[in-house]
Amino acid sequence: QVQLVDSGGGLVQPGGSLRLSCVASGNLATIGAMGWYRQGAGKQRELVVSMDSAEKTNYTEAVKGRFAISRDHVKNEMYLQMNSLKPEDTAVYSCFARNWAASRFYWGQGTPVTVSS
Repeated sequence: QVQLVDSGGGLVQPGGSLRLSCVASGNLATIGAMGWYRQGAGKQRELVVSMDSAEKTNYTEAVKGRFAISRDHVKNEMYLQMNSLKPEDTAVYSCFARNWAASRFYWGQGTPVTVSS
């Protein structure tokens, strides 16, 4: 089992920045990849970025060049640095982890991000 706790969301003006955090605990050796999803009001859940064990990343086109994922293996934390935020980035952001076989997914509770003036 893996437990994830994400945080860091809030209200920010367009063009601003936020950094989301995700603390992982439990059987971390089973994790094959981690990342972030988001879901805006009335929208489908969307993969924002994933990072595999080799730290190869895959960003959705809408956030390339603005968002950056990173991990601190000592603290067992993952971060999502979000810059140049736009109103369309408004969503609940949830960190996730999946096992090596991609047969099990674990989720954070979600942290809301609102980009508005």
